[in-house]
Amino acid sequence: MDRARATRSRRGTVSRRSTAQRRGIAIGVTVATVAGLAAVTWPALAGEDPPRSEPTPAGPARQLVDALRRDLSLTEAQARARLDREQWARGTTQRLRTELGAGYGGTWLAADGNQLMVAVTDQAAAARVRAAGAEPKLVTRNARQLDMVKASLDRIADDATPDVAGWYVDVSNNRVVVRAQPGTEAAVRRFVQASGAPAKAVEVVASAEAPVPLIDVRGGDPYVIDDRARCSIGFSVVGGFVTAGHCGAPGATTSSPDGVAQGVVSASSFPGDDWGVVETNDDWVPQPVVNDFDGGTIAVAGGQEAPVGSSICRFGATTGARCGVVEALNATVVYPEGTVTGLTRTNVCAEPGDSGGSWMSGDQAQGVTSGGSGDCTVGGITFFQPLTEILEVNQLTLVTTANGPTAPPADPPATTDPPAATEPPAATEPPAATEPPGATEPPSPPPGSECAEHKALKAATLAAGRRQVQPAGRYFRAGHGRQVGCLDGPSGANFDLVLQRWSRGAWRTVAVSAGPTADEQISYSGSAGFYRYRVESRRGSGTYTLGSSLR
Repeated sequence: MDRARATRSRRGTVSRRSTAQRRGIAIGVTVATVAGLAAVTWPALAGEDPPRSEPTPAGPARQLVDALRRDLSLTEAQARARLDREQWARGTTQRLRTELGAGYGGTWLAADGNQLMVAVTDQAAAARVRAAGAEPKLVTRNARQLDMVKASLDRIADDATPDVAGWYVDVSNNRVVVRAQPGTEAAVRRFVQASGAPAKAVEVVASAEAPVPLIDVRGGDPYVIDDRARCSIGFSVVGGFVTAGHCGAPGATTSSPDGVAQGVVSASSFPGDDWGVVETNDDWVPQPVVNDFDGGTIAVAGGQEAPVGSSICRFGATTGARCGVVEALNATVVYPEGTVTGLTRTNVCAEPGDSGGSWMSGDQAQGVTSGGSGDCTVGGITFFQPLTEILEVNQLTLVTTANGPTAPPADPPATTDPPAATEPPAATEPPAATEPPGATEPPSPPPGSECAEHKALKAATLAAGRRQVQPAGRYFRAGHGRQVGCLDGPSGANFDLVLQRWSRGAWRTVAVSAGPTADEQISYSGSAGFYRYRVESRRGSGTYTLGSSLR
């Protein structure tokens, strides 16, 4: 049996690990990796050689430099200097984490990307940090203690209400941050108290974030799952590729957007984690590159984990290449489908269909897109599943520039001296403040609406193929009894009405009305709790009225 088949045959025997074990894997394992998106995994035609990528030029790829210039407002020299500095920071972080042991509290880069900061718990560790060319910061809690605080919250994740967006370790401030919907901070603090986490180690922050998995079943992504859902390929591995777990369950089939058979999902985990593994057929040749969405590819040289504050770029088929910085490692996110732990938080935007796509810091592979909040029009935050955990748990071998079909000669070892710091870009005046747009009244229910008898009414407009959560994108609290929902939609359209209840840390569908028109009725008897309605367009668009009552 060859190595590729042996690797694939072991996947089904790997047991799931605890959160602490998973995080240990993500921190401690270094693997040389590269990425591959759909543009470089098309099936080779009979009689033709597999596609070959261009030799990797010295220094960072032009496309990566251009993306950093655009998204971080840098000059070309500043972008290249930042990438050099971050390459040194990654290696230094890995070394200090091992050397400092219990004295290590985490690392991050300052806002300008020049100064590597290292949290330490004693003066002896601080001296070793200075000797390595970094700047120490004395803190109370070490990295292990911070992870234990976060683990306390992870253990009661199923008790979180819809007001909790998630939580993560904030190494720069030596605390764990919990993000809550504005106005709900007091209730969320009670949730934190119930976890047993020390109050001084946790800060509750008001935030309008509402993360959801970035999967779009409606179009235009690099690969298709079961002929219906679409996602982005992450990184090439021997025998296939890795991607997001919420994109497909084990046994799901995959294909190219134009219907060419590709492979099968051999393993996935979501929620809890968010990774998936696709085993491709022999027509597909995994390549050690990432699609740059500008007509070329970018080679990846390794997989060292980037510290907080590093620049990072995401590659996905919906929005292409987007860049920002790493905000936190080991973040927990409460999605509607359930809680996912061990993710990396960034300020990079993303949109549906980018799920599963590649993340790179410099020339180092980092992970695959999980989900986020916002979009690339207004901006947002996005989380990714670290790559090293996916490789270790599934016993996978990454296709790299060292072991792939077009492996270039090995580069000389990098210098251990930190590159010189560069001046940050000149400050610019902020744009003049403008008045917020005036509030507008929602559309009124049409005369004679069948839903007018209900006490709670909502009128809104829904585009074709879209969905809306009501009331106003949030939820309502209802007591024990029979809930009645009424949807009065536009003539000629086909809208569905869904009732969901918050249970065990996720939204669960408890009733559906899916008739052939846009007029729907739901009657559901249930216990007290948090509920929400979802209106979905199967065909057509227009204004609808939603009424609801508890009887």
